[in-house]
Amino acid sequence: MALITIDGVSRTFEDSKRKQTVIALDNVSLKVERNEFLCLLGPSGCGKSTLLNMIAGFDKPSAGTVSVGGSVVTQPGADRGVVFQQANLMPWLPVWENVAFHLKMRGIAKAERRERAQRYIAMVGLKGFENHFPSELSGGMNQRVGIARALLMNPEVILMDEPFGALDEQTKMDMHTELIRIWRESRSTIVFVTHGIDESLALGTHVAVMSARPGRIRELIPIDLERPRDPTGAAFNDYKRHILALLRPETVTETA
Repeated sequence: MALITIDGVSRTFEDSKRKQTVIALDNVSLKVERNEFLCLLGPSGCGKSTLLNMIAGFDKPSAGTVSVGGSVVTQPGADRGVVFQQANLMPWLPVWENVAFHLKMRGIAKAERRERAQRYIAMVGLKGFENHFPSELSGGMNQRVGIARALLMNPEVILMDEPFGALDEQTKMDMHTELIRIWRESRSTIVFVTHGIDESLALGTHVAVMSARPGRIRELIPIDLERPRDPTGAAFNDYKRHILALLRPETVTETA
């Protein structure tokens, strides 16, 4: 059985100002197996983040169902960790306390919180920065803190909403390498939202290419490339041309 099942999901929003219904997602069906790394790829406004939010339990479908581990998602849960576009760290807390904050909310003693946080701080490559504050770290390092915080919850699924969008290209490439290492080590299942073709091909075991709004799945593509992946290689660029061909008609339609 698939770990995540999206079955006939549609999502509509009522635009009261314009007195019209906006269809964000239209009859989306998708399955994600355990330990897969699925990239949701599509143009801005196609419903990628909406779909991610429904897996997270922050939003609900207007039609259809989203299930994780065989149970229909009705609310957020500890089986799903979320990494947002911005790390959303608490600036008054050092790295280790940001990572372990939800343990504090559960009343876990300080020594145990610190010990448990340390494993994930090391996993994301921040050993030695435990007592630094967010303002003392780079953007990429703050995102690592956000990933460590999600991992500490030991979720089956990690949901990532364009977490590297604000980073420069060199830092982004470094983060791709680190994320693949973390994914392999943690053995989590990742759903990663992006609008970057190269990013999706650098990371994903599968890429779900979405249409412009209303969002639909145009094709689910298994990516059979060895790691580390060479963006200048022939096979990589064959996938890229195929994805561009899927996206191009949507672009033409929008600009016509």
